Amino acid sequence: MKLDPFYLIVDSAAWVRRLVPLGVKLVQLRIKDMDEVPLREEIREAREICARHQCQLIVNDYWHIAIEEACDFVHLGQEDLADADLDAIRAHGLKLGVSTHDDVELDTALAAKPDYVALGPVYPTILKKMKWAPQGVEKIATWKAKVGDLPLVAIGGLRPERLPGVFANGADSAAVVTDITLNPDPEARTRQWLAATAEWR
Repeated sequence: MKLDPFYLIVDSAAWVRRLVPLGVKLVQLRIKDMDEVPLREEIREAREICARHQCQLIVNDYWHIAIEEACDFVHLGQEDLADADLDAIRAHGLKLGVSTHDDVELDTALAAKPDYVALGPVYPTILKKMKWAPQGVEKIATWKAKVGDLPLVAIGGLRPERLPGVFANGADSAAVVTDITLNPDPEARTRQWLAATAEWR
C-alpha cells in the first residue's frame, strides 16, 4: 500500500470542505469530545467530500462509526488500539493506521498488523502535551528499518522546509496539523505543502 506523502489532519468536516478540493489526497478527521450524532454527521460529510475528490479519508479513533458509515480507513492511538475490536475492523475491510512513540508501542502496533505506522513527535509540537521528547529525523530511519515495507508516517512539528530530511530518512508520508490550521492563510499553506511533497508523490 502507498500513502500520499502529504497527510493532512483536521478536526472538522468544514476543514475537509475547505482544503480537500485544493488537491489533498489523504486526510485524517480527528475529532475529540463530540456527541455521537453530530460526530456521525461530521464523518459522513467528510466521507462524501473525499469521495467526490478522490481523497482517502482516515477516521481517527471512532472505528465503530467508521464501520457503520462505510468508511474504509481508521487510525488508532495506543489506548484506542487496546480497546478496539480488530477482528471487526478487519472483517469490514477497514485499513488500519497506528500511532507509536517508543519501542514498546511499536511492538504493540506491529502485533495488530496495521497498514501503516506513525511515529512522532519528530520535532517539537504545539498540538498537544507529549510525554515523549522530539524523536528527531534519525529516529525515522530506525523506525523504517523495523517496519520494513509498511508505510511510515512522520508527525510532529513538520514544515515544508523540513521535508527533505524527513523523507531522506525513510518516511513515506508527512502528517501536518497546526502548520496549516493555525496559518493565516490555510489554503495557501496547503498549496505550499502540495508543491513541497510533489517530488515524493
